[in-house]
Amino acid sequence: MAILGTLLKQGIKLRKSIEQEKHTPFTLQKRELLKLLSSAQHTAFGLYYNFEDLIRLIQQLPRESRDFYKAYKERVPVFDYNKMYKEWWHRTKAGEKDVAWRGHVKYFALSSGTSEASSKYIPVTKEMIKAIQRTSIRQILTLSDYPNLPSKLFETGMLMLGGSTHLNHRGTYFEGDLSGITASQIPFWFQHFYKPGKRIAKHTDWNQKLDEIAEKAPKWDIGFIVGVPAWIQILLEKIIARYNVAHIHEIWPNLHIYVHGGVSFEPYKKGFEKLLGKPLIYIETYLASEGFIAYQSRPGGDLKMVLNNGLFFEFVPFDEKNFTPDGQIVENPEAYMIDEIEEGKDYALLLSTCAGAWRYLIGDVVRLVDRERSEIIITGRTKHFLSLCGEHLSVDNMNKAIELVSEELNIRVKEFTVAGVPYGSLFAHRWYVGTDDPVDARLLKERLDEHLKVLNDDYRVERSAALKEIYVHALPNDVFYDFMRMKGKEGGQHKFPRVIKGALLEEWEAFVKERVNL
Repeated sequence: MAILGTLLKQGIKLRKSIEQEKHTPFTLQKRELLKLLSSAQHTAFGLYYNFEDLIRLIQQLPRESRDFYKAYKERVPVFDYNKMYKEWWHRTKAGEKDVAWRGHVKYFALSSGTSEASSKYIPVTKEMIKAIQRTSIRQILTLSDYPNLPSKLFETGMLMLGGSTHLNHRGTYFEGDLSGITASQIPFWFQHFYKPGKRIAKHTDWNQKLDEIAEKAPKWDIGFIVGVPAWIQILLEKIIARYNVAHIHEIWPNLHIYVHGGVSFEPYKKGFEKLLGKPLIYIETYLASEGFIAYQSRPGGDLKMVLNNGLFFEFVPFDEKNFTPDGQIVENPEAYMIDEIEEGKDYALLLSTCAGAWRYLIGDVVRLVDRERSEIIITGRTKHFLSLCGEHLSVDNMNKAIELVSEELNIRVKEFTVAGVPYGSLFAHRWYVGTDDPVDARLLKERLDEHLKVLNDDYRVERSAALKEIYVHALPNDVFYDFMRMKGKEGGQHKFPRVIKGALLEEWEAFVKERVNL
C-alpha cells in the first residue's frame, strides 16, 4: 500500500502546479463579482438593485477601470445579518425561490457568531457547498509544500470533529451546524478516509459522540485531525485517560497534521502539545458559516484569501469613522477592494457570496500581512473588542497576553472571556480565565496587566486614566464548558465568546456565582 501513498503524493504535486494562479487579486475579484452578479441577476435581489445594468457596465469598461466597484457600492447598501434577514433571507427561509440567490435554498447553517445569544440562519446553497469542497481540496493540495511527509500518511484516516450531521427538517429546508451540513455532503470517494463515520457523526449528544469516538480510536489509523481546538483537546484527553497511555501517538502513531480554525490556537498550544508524543504540523483555516474565506497555504504562512471561488471581498477600515463605539457599522462606510488596502491595518470584512449574501458584514476584523500573497490574520470581531474609554483592546491583544502569561507562569489556559464593567464613575475590565492548574490569582492579574500594557499603548495610557482596575478570576475549565452545554452550544463549531456583554454577561456571572465562590 505504500506505493499508493507515493502516487497520491505525486498527484498532489502535479495538480497544485497546474492550478497555480497567474492573475492579479484585482482581476480575480473583478471576475468573481461579475460571476456572482450574473448568477443572481434574475433574482428578486438582483432585479431590485438592477444587476443587469451593473453587468453591462463591467463588460463595457476598460479592463483596469474601477468604476464598476464604485457603481456597486453606490447601488447596493451594506447589510448586517439583521438587515439581510429582515429584508431578504426570511423569504428564502419561508420557501420562496430566487430571492437573493437563484433557486431554492435547501440548507441553513445555524450560527450564533460568537456574540449573539439567538441563532442566525445563514443560507447554504449547493453552489456554496461545492465552493467549500473546492477550497478544502486546494488546502489538501498544499501538503506538497511540507517536506518529509511519509507516503503512509496519505493512506490514513481523517478525523473531523464537528457538529452533528443530523439535520432538522423544517418543511422546505434543513437546518443544522455548518460542519454537519458539509460532512453530510462528503463525496463518496472520501468516505473511506472520513472518521468518525456517518453513524457516530449523526449523534446530537456531544458526550455520547466523544465516548464512541474514544471507544473506536484504537481501531482507526488517524493521520489528520480537524476541529475547534477546545473540543479536539477534550477528545484527546478522553482517549488518553481511557487507555491509560502517555500521549495520543501511542494510539495514533501516524498522526501528523492538525487542521484548526475558529479561534486563535496559541492560547491552547501549550496544553495541546502535552498530549503529543511528537510534534504535529498545524494548519489553520478560515471557514465561516458564510463561506470558506482563507486557508494556510504554505509552511509558516498566514491565511491566504480565496479570491476566485464564489466570494467577493470588501474591506472597511475598523475605526471611529466607520463604526460606532459598540461596534455597529455606519450607514455608508468607506470600503475597498483587496488590492487597495494597507498592510498592518485592521479592516472589517464584507462578503458577497454564491449563497446570496451581498455586501454582508460578517463581523470579523482582519489585517493584511502579505500583499504579494494576499495573506491575512484575524485580529478580532467588530463587537469583540473592549474600548470603554479608548483602550481599544482587541482579541488579538488578549490572545497574545494569555499566551505570554501561560508561558511565564507555566499554566495551561483553555478558555477565557473578558467583560467591561463600571468602576464608580469610571471603568474596569473583568477577566475570567479557565485553567485547571494551580495559579496565584494576584500574580496572574499582575502579569496579564503588564503584558497588555506592552502590547497595546492605548491600554497602557488608559490604565493610568479612566481604566482604573482589572479583576482576574481563575476558574476550572468545566465552568466554561458547562455554561456552553446549558446554552445548547457544546461541541462542533461553537466557541466561548472572548468578550462577553449584555444579557449573556448577566447569565454568565449568575452561573459563575452558583458554581464558584468568587
